[in-house]
Amino acid sequence: MIKKKYRLEHIDCAGCAAKMETAINKLPGVSAAVNFFAQSLVLEMERDEFDSILPQIQNIISRIEPDCRIAAR
Repeated sequence: MIKKKYRLEHIDCAGCAAKMETAINKLPGVSAAVNFFAQSLVLEMERDEFDSILPQIQNIISRIEPDCRIAAR
């Protein structure tokens, strides 16, 4: 498994973070942990396909909390 950590900007709700985590974990081959207090997103995948999956993850995040963004690494 390959693990990468991202910073989340403008995440305002612990409940929304939990919803994001649940929705992202439904993506095939993706394991996610969203930490509201650390304002972080940790992703684990078998292969390094992070760049191709990040737009999908951003769409999920935006549906739940429109102002939240995955910050540049």
